Amino acid sequence: MIKLIASDVDGTLVKDSSAGIYPEIFPVIESLKKKGVIIAIASGRQYHSIANMFSPVKNDLIFIAENGAHIRCRETDIDVVKMKREDAEDIVRFLRGFPDTDIIVSCPGVSLIESKNEDFVNLIRYGYNNNVEVVDDVLDTPGDIIKVAVYRKGSIRETGEKAIIPRNEKICHCFMAGEEWVDFVDFKVDKGRALKSVMDFFHIKKEETAAFGDNGNDMTMLDVAGISFAVANAPEEVKQRALHICEGYEKRGVLKELIRIDSSIT
Repeated sequence: MIKLIASDVDGTLVKDSSAGIYPEIFPVIESLKKKGVIIAIASGRQYHSIANMFSPVKNDLIFIAENGAHIRCRETDIDVVKMKREDAEDIVRFLRGFPDTDIIVSCPGVSLIESKNEDFVNLIRYGYNNNVEVVDDVLDTPGDIIKVAVYRKGSIRETGEKAIIPRNEKICHCFMAGEEWVDFVDFKVDKGRALKSVMDFFHIKKEETAAFGDNGNDMTMLDVAGISFAVANAPEEVKQRALHICEGYEKRGVLKELIRIDSSIT
């Protein structure tokens, strides 16, 4: 019997950068919860972003935010893993050299943006529903940094895979987090590690865990789960890491699988 389900958001449940989610998923989550199934939302997004998205059922969920750097449940921090300050600063300075990109620095509870690109600021503030602070220099703000991310509208994949990731992969854990994003977190952070910590806490076995994902930042989570699904719109390398393929977000494939799992539990 499945006792734990973890799902990515962007590209898996919904189109990238969607502000909300279809309400049909909420009663399914509630039904699974009543049957004893724990559900974790595992995203590269900020905690506030995904908590807002799942507001009607947020007290029934575990949130694995910032690719696993911030785990939170019922307004209580379970785990926060910060980057080395010198590594974060080095990466930000490097990223500033790429044209047509925007940088975001995540601290627990707030996203720092130095960009003057109003469209980008609005995307993060209203598209992702992040708690945002626009500053002159993200590196002048004290406090723990748990994630750095760089965005290019349309796609950053070629630049990310050929230039950005190879330069930084010995500094920290970096990966594509969607077609338009490259994310950077401490080496101890990934969705798989975060999911495994939830499994260990609740004494849930690998074969009792299901996970859904679509991109490079989901692959360790798919590895940890005994029942893994890549959505149909995922890159081939992600599909190869999953045991099953379900329909993509445009056909609400994850919702269909959740309904199937729910109906199988008596």
